[in-house]
Amino acid sequence: MKDARTMAYINLFAVLGAIPYLCQLDSASAQLIAGKSVSIGFSVKGGPEATLFFGGGQCRMVPGTERCQVKLPFTSCEKFNGLIDGTVTPIPSKGFTKVGFLLGPFTKLTDRLGAFLKPAPGALSDPEFFRVSTTLMFHVIAEAIAQVANQDTIGQFSASNIVDGTAKLSIAGGPAAALCCRDHRLTAVHQAPEQFLSYMEFQGMHLARDLFDGQVNAIAAVGLGQVRIGGMISQIDNINRILDRVAVYLA
Repeated sequence: MKDARTMAYINLFAVLGAIPYLCQLDSASAQLIAGKSVSIGFSVKGGPEATLFFGGGQCRMVPGTERCQVKLPFTSCEKFNGLIDGTVTPIPSKGFTKVGFLLGPFTKLTDRLGAFLKPAPGALSDPEFFRVSTTLMFHVIAEAIAQVANQDTIGQFSASNIVDGTAKLSIAGGPAAALCCRDHRLTAVHQAPEQFLSYMEFQGMHLARDLFDGQVNAIAAVGLGQVRIGGMISQIDNINRILDRVAVYLA
């Protein structure tokens, strides 16, 4: 079963939260925001709030909506999830002079993000598309682990068994992230940590992709040495339990 509130946190911080990485990785996306300076806030009643800031050819996400120029309010988590599903069209509560960016470049960005996260048949055969798509999936999954750990009942149980400290997730020759645990809450940091208690490293981008797509059994991959784990194994074990819940939400 999926919890709508947890899904809203995943959709905001993991899915829409991948837009900054999309703009870094994909030249076509970078061109869409070139010369633009605008901020879009998402405010979900009973759920998450965050703002995407576009400026200087870059994008970043910040929790809260206090400084947004365009504000998109949602009356429930279900309504916000409908935005991601394409079944709900939001109406700004402020920032109507910036609606051109919302309907133009931002909509094109989200369409491009969707194309990378849910590739059309054959799209992954292009090496550059494969690299961008797999890197984006890595960031989405890393962030989703933190959101499920903090919001989902089953995820919270697994997080309650994680000791304070940092776990490193990485793809050999590719992206890296840190899952920082404090008081049984997780925060995803989307860069390699300098110090960590435990680690999980995928052998390469193609293996990571197969794991993300459910084409390879994770336990078997560990046994074959295709996924390296080490350090405090109990930390990695509980993160893997949370990862199982992430798969339910992202399916």
